[in-house]
Amino acid sequence: MARIILMTIFLVFSLHAERIKEIANVIGVRENQIIGYGLVVGLDGTGDGSSSEFTLQSLSNLLQTVNVKIDPDDIKSKNTAAVIVTAKLPPFARQGDTLDAVVSSIGDADSLEGGTLLMTPLKGVDGEIYALAQGSITIGGRNVRGAGTPTHATAGTIFNGALVEREVVYDIYNQSNVNLSLKRSDFKTALAIQDSINKFFDDNVATAIDPRTVSMQRPQNVSMVEFLAKTLDIQVDYEKEDKIIIDERTGTVVAGVDILVDPIVITHGAITLKIQPVDAIDPEADNQINLQDGVTISPDENLLNMESKKTTVANVTRALNRLGATPKEIISILENIKRAGAIRAKLEVI
Repeated sequence: MARIILMTIFLVFSLHAERIKEIANVIGVRENQIIGYGLVVGLDGTGDGSSSEFTLQSLSNLLQTVNVKIDPDDIKSKNTAAVIVTAKLPPFARQGDTLDAVVSSIGDADSLEGGTLLMTPLKGVDGEIYALAQGSITIGGRNVRGAGTPTHATAGTIFNGALVEREVVYDIYNQSNVNLSLKRSDFKTALAIQDSINKFFDDNVATAIDPRTVSMQRPQNVSMVEFLAKTLDIQVDYEKEDKIIIDERTGTVVAGVDILVDPIVITHGAITLKIQPVDAIDPEADNQINLQDGVTISPDENLLNMESKKTTVANVTRALNRLGATPKEIISILENIKRAGAIRAKLEVI
């Protein structure tokens, strides 16, 4: 019988201290995506076939650069594959820095295992070349499916395989003001950041201009680098959001350990879930199993009784699992409890 996987993590709705760098970003200081088209060679007959005409044409063009002229129709090798190469250019990357490059097949290659990417320019959205990628591709564990049976590993990574050639210029040193962008919009958090920064510097250097943005003015006699270093390390009382994450494909439920469920009665198929006020359950009743304080199961009736004072999403999921509910049934019950308003936390289905 399939069983649901319950993961309980501390996403409780309570105040605790977080550094500003954990809950906000500096606007303008970010990664940039770069992309390129290239060829992988050295494959053991697992490359693109003759149906991938762009691969044959690219190989022909490459050979012409080394004074070897050959018609694409005359190329029969399956040791080459056309790929898209992507990488992330971190903020303040400098010439000579190395990046990890992800290589993905775009033809009909069976596998990129053992291949070598030839020098590939990686461009930004402005069309300029920011890095050059080249090197041996690592497939990792993706080429194994138990008992050593290979899979179609059509994507891989070249660790430190891209070399930065052009820098994204951002003169932060001479800036007099800078903005913070909160990772989650919240008026209270924006005000908490504003007050914490102003208290730390004993000056009105920060202003929350909306629930997502805090504008900051650099104090005199302090460089912007020093100002940001100190600011991002300030502790702020932060209120995390209650959230339940459900993965319907794998039957995984991730919930905060203290997310409560209000009194409710719900029937799903042959299962009845009854969350009652405290002391409404008779622990001595016949034909029931006492799982823990306030949680009883009547297997013959498929009835689950729970005291509302101690009822959490984690308890409900665990008890339903014990009752024999399938992952699909448990997920459906949680979704309907949320619709009925008995769960106040945000529910996210992925």
